[in-house]
Amino acid sequence: MIKRLIGLIGLLGLIGPIALRAQDSIVSVRVAEGVEMEMVWVEGGSFTMGSNATPKGVKLTYALARPEHRVSLDGYFIGRYEVTQAVWKAVMGENPSKFKGDNLPVECVSWNEAQQFAMRLSQMTGRRFRLPSEAEWEYAARGGEKGCAPKQRNFPYAGCERNQLDNHCWYCVNSDGCTHPVGRLQPNALGLYDMSGNVAEWCQDWVEAYTPDEQTNPRGPKQGENRVLRGGHYNSTSAACTVYDRGWYLPTGKYELYGLRLVMEGE
Repeated sequence: MIKRLIGLIGLLGLIGPIALRAQDSIVSVRVAEGVEMEMVWVEGGSFTMGSNATPKGVKLTYALARPEHRVSLDGYFIGRYEVTQAVWKAVMGENPSKFKGDNLPVECVSWNEAQQFAMRLSQMTGRRFRLPSEAEWEYAARGGEKGCAPKQRNFPYAGCERNQLDNHCWYCVNSDGCTHPVGRLQPNALGLYDMSGNVAEWCQDWVEAYTPDEQTNPRGPKQGENRVLRGGHYNSTSAACTVYDRGWYLPTGKYELYGLRLVMEGE
């Protein structure tokens, strides 16, 4: 219903920055002349978050991926791509990235700066943008309803098994030690690119240990020390690029490994 309503409003010209794409599950948000963001609708649903697996070459972060627990989410839009340098420059007026290129993911961005970016973008477009919750990020990385359905394969990476990772993910094996233009490799079941690898993506939540309790639209603790990073990056091992691995850092921290992807609320 939300998708159809937004499509109808866009066709009538009532919301200038949003134009309907060929598929009603994708909308294009105009940021500036020649600069757009594609947002993909993620239908709400329930999934098993986290992992009780202990893969070979286990990292400390896997301890925080346990226990598995059920999570239910309302629907939302999420960026088809990581935020690019072209989009960041159009909103913020500068480019902090180490590796330069309009279609490369922006990096050297702290969590605090990501908040400022989302706020300015919301003001420019008239829509509400924010970082995804950790649960929203993982659900989208797993492929949403398409990837989490009982009869679907539960891929450990965003769209693939380990033996297909080079086709889906920029990581330490194939990245040559740098970021790559967004959307060059294969997407996951939702058509989202680079959910595994390229740059680690900030989430809204403070990091904390999981509990086995079922949750609905979780937003994490109200306070903490470190914010969540997900998806791994171009220097990560394969283990750190799984859909359930959890990274974290101080909200003021900024490295060429850290970038972002935004959620757009559909109300």
